[in-house]
Amino acid sequence: MVEAAQTIVATMGEVHTGLLRNSVAISPAKAIELLGFVVGAKVRTFERPISQAISPERLTGVDCQLTGSTAGRMRAVGTVISRAAITGGHLVQGSAYVQVVQGTAGRRLPWSHYLASPGNVETVGKTTPASVTDGFVSARSATDILDLAAIAGRTMEMVQSNGQLDHSPPFRTQRTRLRWLTTTAGEDDAAITFRLEPDQIRTVRLPDRDLDPTAIATLCEDLALHDWLLTTLVSLIRRAPIGSGDRIAVIDRLQPALDYLLHLWMPAARIDTALVDLWDAMERRPGLTRQWQATVSRIRDQLALAAVVPSRP
Repeated sequence: MVEAAQTIVATMGEVHTGLLRNSVAISPAKAIELLGFVVGAKVRTFERPISQAISPERLTGVDCQLTGSTAGRMRAVGTVISRAAITGGHLVQGSAYVQVVQGTAGRRLPWSHYLASPGNVETVGKTTPASVTDGFVSARSATDILDLAAIAGRTMEMVQSNGQLDHSPPFRTQRTRLRWLTTTAGEDDAAITFRLEPDQIRTVRLPDRDLDPTAIATLCEDLALHDWLLTTLVSLIRRAPIGSGDRIAVIDRLQPALDYLLHLWMPAARIDTALVDLWDAMERRPGLTRQWQATVSRIRDQLALAAVVPSRP
């Protein structure tokens, strides 16, 4: 993806995940229509172990500043890859990612140079992996910086605003944002860190595996999807008046989990085998599946109680 003379500074991206604005699950054929916004390119579809449709990749040209204490004054030129996905007929994601490489010319080159390496942005001048990645993790939206959040959000909105949807989601929930990065700075090859940040933002730092950035993006999209599922399920539990409300009211609050969420938990279904150990590390700590299973058990306990214990008058 990059020329031999260039040094990869960092690979990074952002994934937005939310509930599709439609009252019922859409069919695979409808998902293909919604995601077919790149003329002449094919939407990829999967049916096993769970239905998913992935849009063709789009390129967004950028000529802007990188973020961070020193990188904030560092120019970057190139193209960002973005795509959207619909999973299980209910979940939609917008994803944007890029590989930052150290430019060697010391000046801005013609666009034809950058278009020859899609998904790369080149720095104009020197920078370091730490200045780029630290700035990216802490970045806030601005008009003059490399804003992957804006590109991911626009990609997701291309689906959500489509007139073929009825714009009546079956229940209220929040969108989550997962911001991820990997560098060649020499971190422990087994290390992966996952943090919950304010404003529904999650940050993930991954070790470099010398893989195509698309493979890394696929892992992070899968992680973002399952984090959203867990976050939403926990939110439904918290809003249900368990222990203090009418049993029927509790079940009404939990009904969306039964109808729209529980069957979608399929972690690591289609990620690169070279990255499976990173998902396994996430299962050890923070232990997403353990928390998911405990939360699902709590919901099923409430259903069992509702079947045998009459509601309060």
